[in-house]
Amino acid sequence: MDVTRELLDYYEQDMEHARLREGRGRWEFWRTQDVLRRVLPPPPAKVLDVGGGTGVHAEWLAADGYEVELLDPVPLHVERASRLAGVTARLGDARQLPVPDGSADAVLLLGPLYHLADRGDRVRALAEARRAVRQGGLVAVATINRYAAVHDMVCLGLYQDERQREAGHKALRDGIMMSPRRGFTAYFHDPGEVPGEFADAGFAQVEQYGVEGAFWLFGDVNDWLDDPERRELMLEAQRSLESVPSLLGVSGHLLTLSRR
Repeated sequence: MDVTRELLDYYEQDMEHARLREGRGRWEFWRTQDVLRRVLPPPPAKVLDVGGGTGVHAEWLAADGYEVELLDPVPLHVERASRLAGVTARLGDARQLPVPDGSADAVLLLGPLYHLADRGDRVRALAEARRAVRQGGLVAVATINRYAAVHDMVCLGLYQDERQREAGHKALRDGIMMSPRRGFTAYFHDPGEVPGEFADAGFAQVEQYGVEGAFWLFGDVNDWLDDPERRELMLEAQRSLESVPSLLGVSGHLLTLSRR
């Protein structure tokens, strides 16, 4: 990944550790976990968690009995993840994975494509995931949807800020999100362009899942997440809608799956 000084400065603030563990970010976490638990091979399969951050997903995967290796380009993330029981963590770049061919049963890229603004780099990362997974193994990739910035700004009351608004509309036009708040550039996909990148990396077919649906935009989403019974109902509701093509872009994030 392009580990720019701006990107390191952001991640070295250690905000990523809490992002999916607190507030409405928990919805993205639980929905990602919900989909992966349905599609991953049973443990004790080997999972390569590329760009796995501080190990928010590696932690539960290891607890579920998977053999987990995490790769990330940020030293702080690797140091944190290496403390987790059952997780091996080291520095690595999604475009050049330091692993043998076919050495993993599943490869997760739940973040790297956000930081690869060049399409060639994204295809290279997908091709590397395909190389690293065994024949018939699963590759699961997260992308941020093209429309997430505008949705998020309205939801958080930031849309009236001119700089925020301009950044969101630039992302709508070309996918390049230059965040005034976070200080680095990310790439936001249109859901329809993701299968083409998979195809260019050698994958034959894909399945797509909207992660959050429209629920992440609800003002009382944290109340639902705080209540285990209501959270289960919301998970059930989104499962029924997760692969409706016309609703994929409403989610903040998209999961695209394929097999080698």
